Amino acid sequence: MTTTTLAGMEIELDDEGFIVDPERWTEAMAADLARHEGIDPLTDRHWQVVRFMRCEYEAKGSGPTVRVLGKTSGVSVKELYQLFPRGPAKIAAKIAGIPKPRGCI
Repeated sequence: MTTTTLAGMEIELDDEGFIVDPERWTEAMAADLARHEGIDPLTDRHWQVVRFMRCEYEAKGSGPTVRVLGKTSGVSVKELYQLFPRGPAKIAAKIAGIPKPRGCI
């Protein structure tokens, strides 16, 4: 585990860079997390996915897989890979401040 500063707050991250306590996440942190993943700026389409990930996590206790994300977020799988090239579900979850979805490597 490591500690980093996101949007002026000290936040604990796990070994893969996911926020340990999702309740501490704020939208202001998302830009810092996205830049760390090589995504800058966050567009409206990025935000649509990030907010969807947060809602799914809050409702179900876990983030959706890429397949579910592509079917239910309003963003196609093809576009998800354009927005988050290094793994849509994993990177979107990281930016959304939620744990890595099941099935992500």
